Amino acid sequence: MEQEKKQIGPIGIFDSGYGGLSVFKEIKKQLPQYDYIYLGDNARIPYGTRSFETVYEFTKQCVFKLFDLGCNLVILACNTASAKALRSIQQNDLPPGKKVLGVIRPTTEIVKEFTKTNQVGILATTGTVKSESYKIEINKFYPEIKVFQHDCPFWVPLVENNEINTEGAKYFVEKDIEKLLKQSPDIDTIILACTHYPLLLPVIKQFVPSHINIISQGPLVAKSLEKYLDLHHDIEYKSSKNGSMQFYTTDDPLDFESKAEIFFGQKIKATHIKVS
Repeated sequence: MEQEKKQIGPIGIFDSGYGGLSVFKEIKKQLPQYDYIYLGDNARIPYGTRSFETVYEFTKQCVFKLFDLGCNLVILACNTASAKALRSIQQNDLPPGKKVLGVIRPTTEIVKEFTKTNQVGILATTGTVKSESYKIEINKFYPEIKVFQHDCPFWVPLVENNEINTEGAKYFVEKDIEKLLKQSPDIDTIILACTHYPLLLPVIKQFVPSHINIISQGPLVAKSLEKYLDLHHDIEYKSSKNGSMQFYTTDDPLDFESKAEIFFGQKIKATHIKVS
């Protein structure tokens, strides 16, 4: 019995920085009863421009740090980590009784519900676009869907520097949406395949025709996690339920706290942690 008690722990949420907080916000809203630990690897951002090998190593270190902190389930609330590291960790590195999930599959497996033309656009970081993960995953479920991608390298800095409501934000968002929609006149669904992008939604909506669906990942990931826990009783049983939250960053906690509020919607208290 004592051994079983030791196995119970919080759900881990990992991101390379702040963006995963927009996903965590939705998870917390959907499943408030669980305990959570959020870890942002802010000291080593950005992940999007790094090689597959580097993202894999960094992500693995952070996932295992969350395992060390008692987590049995870790959500990679980061598209780059989900694209470049998730599969390798799942196949090669998981200790017994530990699980890691990403944000790409919950989005891609239900995209068919949103599109009538079978033409879907992806807005993402350069790393996620180059990985082709969304194309591969969508076509695995729905071979008939055509996927068009465009990378938006300026969107993350705009959000992190709190420049969402500036003329610069409007300029870059308009140009990038224009470039995506030029690839096909029949795109009727756009996936925001970066956890920073939902914060730009008011600007994005100004330049996306009203008939096009815009999909943010947070609510989809939260619902997918709820289903996962309903189906996997072993993991659900080992997830503690006191409604608590802890936040860790590999960089300056005060800096993390000041920017985290933009993504999470409330003030938080963060602690510095070393992962390597």
